[in-house]
Amino acid sequence: MATKKIIFSFILLFFSISVFSQIERYPVFKACDSTTIAELPTCFKIQVKKAIIEEFKIPENVQQENFKGVINVVFLVDISGILKVIYINSPYKELKTEVERVFTTLPKITPAKYNNHPIEMQFVFPLSIPLENNISEEIVKKEVIVEVIKPTKEIVKVIAKNTLFPEHTSELNIPFTHAEYSSYDYYLNQAANSHTAVKPYIYSEVIKYIDLDAQKNKLIKPKSTWFGKKLWNEHMAFVKGENFWFTVNPGVDLQVGKDSEDIKTFNNTRSIHINGAIGKKFSFSTTFYESQGRFANYVNQYAESIKPDGGNPAIIPGRGIAKEFNTDAYDYPVAEAYVSYTPNKNFNFQFGNGKNFIGDGYRSLFLSDVASPYPFFKINTNFWKIKYTNLWMWMQDVRPELTVDGAYKQKFMAIHYLSWNATKKLNIGLFETVIWEDTNSRGFDVNYVNPLIFYTAAEFSTGSRAGNTLLGLSLKYKLKNVSFYSQFILDDFRASEITSSNGWWGNKNGIQLGIKYYNAFNIENLYLQAEYNAVRPYTYSHDELNLNYGHNNQPLAHLWGSNFRETIGIARYTKGRWFANAKIIFGQKGFDFDNGTDTFSYGGNVFEDNDNRASDYGNEIGQGNSASIFIGDLQVGYLVNPATNLKLFGGLTFRNFNPDAPTGVFDKSNSTWMSFGLRTDVFNWNLDF
Repeated sequence: MATKKIIFSFILLFFSISVFSQIERYPVFKACDSTTIAELPTCFKIQVKKAIIEEFKIPENVQQENFKGVINVVFLVDISGILKVIYINSPYKELKTEVERVFTTLPKITPAKYNNHPIEMQFVFPLSIPLENNISEEIVKKEVIVEVIKPTKEIVKVIAKNTLFPEHTSELNIPFTHAEYSSYDYYLNQAANSHTAVKPYIYSEVIKYIDLDAQKNKLIKPKSTWFGKKLWNEHMAFVKGENFWFTVNPGVDLQVGKDSEDIKTFNNTRSIHINGAIGKKFSFSTTFYESQGRFANYVNQYAESIKPDGGNPAIIPGRGIAKEFNTDAYDYPVAEAYVSYTPNKNFNFQFGNGKNFIGDGYRSLFLSDVASPYPFFKINTNFWKIKYTNLWMWMQDVRPELTVDGAYKQKFMAIHYLSWNATKKLNIGLFETVIWEDTNSRGFDVNYVNPLIFYTAAEFSTGSRAGNTLLGLSLKYKLKNVSFYSQFILDDFRASEITSSNGWWGNKNGIQLGIKYYNAFNIENLYLQAEYNAVRPYTYSHDELNLNYGHNNQPLAHLWGSNFRETIGIARYTKGRWFANAKIIFGQKGFDFDNGTDTFSYGGNVFEDNDNRASDYGNEIGQGNSASIFIGDLQVGYLVNPATNLKLFGGLTFRNFNPDAPTGVFDKSNSTWMSFGLRTDVFNWNLDF
């Protein structure tokens, strides 16, 4: 263990050294005409500050309220030499108006140049109020994508060597967290032909609708030291050559806390994140996490209940197989990586080890990110009003009854998802998937490689028990600040039993209904969401043990599996770098009994054989060992670094679990869990079960 830590520390130290160089020329005021190139940056900053402060008039109401503070002004000098305001971070509308007025009075100057061609150059000016406090404030150059004008007048996009966010124009995935994506959804919903269900998004797709640079520009803290820039604003290391770039960032997830059962909780994750691109069409990413942790008691109970065969004590939900650490904690390494290739505007190909999500809700009944990472190959096809996704995945079942000679049982999964913007406001999604196992040297069945085939027909042609197919339909309707969304999943049905109310077990389906409200009640950055999910007993299960809809003893769709109904309420708010997230979940779920006599499956565990059902008829949601569940979660924090999404946070979770009888996993309990930490927030922790 000590050797591992030494090697890991050496890697972080090695990649923490970044050297950037770029030959370029700053914009030139008339007073700086005779200044040398080396002294131009200083002269430019002096002249800008002088021109702004001499012209600036503090509004009367700001003076009356004796306001003291700093407003960040992000501005650019365009290719014609005109100074333009991009963003003003100010609590007063009058201050914004005054800044905009002042910039209209500034003289036209000689623009910045790159290879002797005019370019745009951006800056951040921290303007102090009162004005006499501006003596120590420094104008900081903000490196961005610039437009180079060649003699032919052709505009060519060039990335400067010291660009802060090179990933914004790449084919990389935007790390999927619900909090981060809730802010993207608002902008994507304003577009007439955007698609939001398949996640994670790709940067090059999102920048069509969102100015990601501008979003992060307004969060920049002007810093003059190398350490200050790396801690608050930038990637730790960034290297760029003629036709490539890559960034290297250390990551952490350091948490300490305590639950109401007097368990002292902690998580100690150290990680390394490497992202880059070769040319404009090929991007790559690799991440390694080394983690030790002990969680609230109910999380530990669940992790140990889904432990794999082979002696390891637990599977950490959403992460992976864990080994014992200090007798009462877990050690769980995780590795994720992928390559992404976009040959043209219509296609993107990805191959890697990670997660995917399909849906517009907090939960998904199609494919969620609640299970451990897995190998996958994905094709996204965009044309007209359609986005068509093909996804092939390699899964495993780690239960002892399916393990042979220490090797876990393999299975495969293929998905089609077609997203169609029927109108500017209405989106319709069609989903189908098939799961099959590696039996009789069948391996990866080529019948399911065809990206256009209907899986139900393919499954039937290979044998009635050759696989398990599911079908789904999604709808989304968007207004200016509101969007409605839904999913319907169909696992199995019998036409003659659909309209009857006799609860036939084989009518296996689920439904999701939800609404999102952006900038709620005209409060900027206030996001509200309400969602209802219900899944009938035995949905996602099968009578062939390895054909269930699960991976590594975790469901692939909803975290609760099946035989449940739940209602979710979510509120999120951001103000600059500060954020707050609140969530309430209440629902009912049917478990099996753990009394030694009633051994039937009541349809809540997707890994149970549905032939072991209690009854063919009379099945309803919540049957069996019914439990009422309430979860309340509050988290507040501060975004330390927008380039790496490093966050300082504090959280409080309350969970009430009240079953009719012990479930074999959870007993009746009231749990309160308080935690604090520092986290590189690049994935979802799904612990609300």
